[in-house]
Amino acid sequence: MTKRLAENLIDFLSEISFFSEVSKTSLKHLVQDAIEENYRKNEVVFNKNDLGDSMYVILSGRVKAHENNHTYGELKTGECFGEYALIDNEKRSASVTTLEPTKVLKIERQQFLKLMTSDSGFSQGILTEMIKRHRELDETQEHLATSKLEIELASSKMSGLINGAMDAIIMFNSDFRIVLTNPSANILLENEDVLQRSVLFFLDDTSADLIESIVKDSLNSKKNINNYIPAIIKVIGSNETETLNEGTISKYGNEQETFYTLILRNIEERLIAEDKINILTKQTQYLEEEIKALTNSYGIIAEDKSMKHVLSLVEQVAKTDATVLINGETGTGKELIARAIHKESTRSTKPLIRINCGAIPTNLIESELFGHEKGAFTGATASRKGRFLLADKGTIFLDEIGELPLDLQPKLLRVIQEGEFDPVGSSETIKVDVRIIAATHRNLLQHASQGKFREDLYYRLNVFPIEIPPLRDRGNDIGLIAMEMIQQFSKKFHKPIDGLSESDLSLLTAYEWPGNVRELQNLIERAVIVSQNGTINWHAIIPGNITDLETKSDATSNKILTSKELVTLEKDNILKALRQTKWKISGANGAAMLLQLPATTLASRIKALGIERPI
Repeated sequence: MTKRLAENLIDFLSEISFFSEVSKTSLKHLVQDAIEENYRKNEVVFNKNDLGDSMYVILSGRVKAHENNHTYGELKTGECFGEYALIDNEKRSASVTTLEPTKVLKIERQQFLKLMTSDSGFSQGILTEMIKRHRELDETQEHLATSKLEIELASSKMSGLINGAMDAIIMFNSDFRIVLTNPSANILLENEDVLQRSVLFFLDDTSADLIESIVKDSLNSKKNINNYIPAIIKVIGSNETETLNEGTISKYGNEQETFYTLILRNIEERLIAEDKINILTKQTQYLEEEIKALTNSYGIIAEDKSMKHVLSLVEQVAKTDATVLINGETGTGKELIARAIHKESTRSTKPLIRINCGAIPTNLIESELFGHEKGAFTGATASRKGRFLLADKGTIFLDEIGELPLDLQPKLLRVIQEGEFDPVGSSETIKVDVRIIAATHRNLLQHASQGKFREDLYYRLNVFPIEIPPLRDRGNDIGLIAMEMIQQFSKKFHKPIDGLSESDLSLLTAYEWPGNVRELQNLIERAVIVSQNGTINWHAIIPGNITDLETKSDATSNKILTSKELVTLEKDNILKALRQTKWKISGANGAAMLLQLPATTLASRIKALGIERPI
C-alpha cells in the first residue's frame, strides 16, 4: 500500500464512529496489517453461525445483514460490522451478503488485540468509544425492550473489555463525583468503594487543578472532547501511595447530563528507564569526547602552505551544503578532511555516516547504501535501514567512490539530484536530506573516459574538489606529524622517547612515503615498540636507507638502490607472493604469511602501490 493510499485510508477510518476516538498515529499502525477484500454482487461475506475472528469496514458498496430471506438491515460505505468478533469467540448472529460490488477493510482479532496491548493511544481511543457505547446502550435500553437480551449481552461484552483493561478507567460527572471505575482504577486508588466520591480527592493539588480547569472549560463548550492530558497526573491512593501517570480525558453526554472518562496509565517504570537512558547517553557523550581526546589528536597538522590551502578550502565549503569530492593518494587523510568539513558545518549535531565503497561486496552494497525490505533477497530475514536514511539531516562520507559498481551509480545520481531513493525490494520512495562528501585515490575523469565511471555522476560529485597533497610534498609537516605521533605512542606503550634529531628528520623527509600518513603512523608505532632506552634506530626502521638495504640486499650485491627502485623491488616481491598464493592475501598459505606481514599491512601496501589483480 502506498503512503498516499494509507493516508487516505487513515482519514477515512477517523470518520467512522468505532475509530473516531483513535488518533491518526494509532490508526496508521492499524492499517499497516489490515486487509482489503473485494466482493462481487450477491457474494457472501460470512454466514450465520460462522466463528467470528474479524470485523469489517465498508470502503465502498453496500451489504445486508440477514437470516435466510429475512433482512435485518443494510449497511453502506463508512459503516462497519462484526465488531464484537474482536473481543469474543462467539458464532456470527447473522449472515452478511453484498448488494453490489463491495470493497471492505478486514481487521483481524489477533491484530486488534496486539494493538490494544502495545499502543496506549489505540487502546485508550477504543476504550473511550466502548465506554460511550456502553453508556448509550444503558440509556436506550428502556426504548429497546424487544432487543433487551442482545443489549445486555453487548453491554456485558463491553464491561468485560473495560474491566479487563490494564489502564485505570474512572468515569465521573460534572460535579467530579465518580460514577464508574474498573478494577485497575480501584487498585490505583487503593479503594474498592469510591463511587460518589470526588475524583479530585485522589489527586495532588497540581493535578486536581489541571483536571478541574479542563472540565470547567469544557462545560462552556457543547462539543465533546478527547484530549491527551499535557502533564503528568499524580494520584494519591487511600493508603497514601503516590504514583505518576499519563492519561486522556474525554467528555460525552447530553444537555441534561455530562460525563467524563479519565484513563490513566502508570509511567513510573518508563520514567525510570528514560532517566537511565539519559544518564547513559551523557556518559556515552563524555566517553566519546575522552576517546576523541586520547586517539588521533594529531589528526590534521598543517604548517606547509599546500595543506594550509586545503584547510582554507574546508572552511570555505563547510558552511554550505555543496557536494565535495576529496582527491588524494591512499593514506593522505581524506576521512579526516571529511570529518573536519562535517564538524564545521551546520549539520555537525547530526550524524556523519561513513561507508567504504570498495570494502563491501558488490551484491551487498546496494542494500548497505539504500536499505532493503524483508524478503527482498535471499537472507533478508528482516527489513534494514540503509546508510542514506541513517544520514538523514546529516552527512554521508562515500570513501573510495571510484569503486562503486556502475549499475548502482544511477541510483546515487538520483539521490544527489532528487534527494530520494527506493530501498531494495520496496516500491516506496524515501526522501532524504543528506550532504554528500566523496573521496577517491583515482582519477575519476580518466576512469569515466574508460567507461568505468559515469561522467554525469563525476560532474555532480565534483562541485567542490579538494586535492590533498601526498605526505612527501608537505615538507616540515612530516617532522611535526612524526613528533606528535611519537608522543602519542610513547604514552600508549609507556616508553619515553627522545626527540628527533636533525639527521632523523632528514631520514624522514628523504623517504617517499608511498603509504603517506598511514604508513608514517604504522612505522612510528613499530619504532616506539622496538625502541631501546628512549632511542629509536631510524636507519633500521625507515625503508630504503643504507642499513635497511644492506640487511635486505643480496650479500654479493654492491649496487646502491634509489628509493624508487626500492619501491619497484617491493612491488615485484609482493606480486611474486600474490601469484604464488593465487592472490590469497590472508590466512594459512596466504601472501601475508609468506611475506611475514600482517594481512592489514599487506592490503594497505597493495593499495598504495597500485597493485591490481589481472582479470
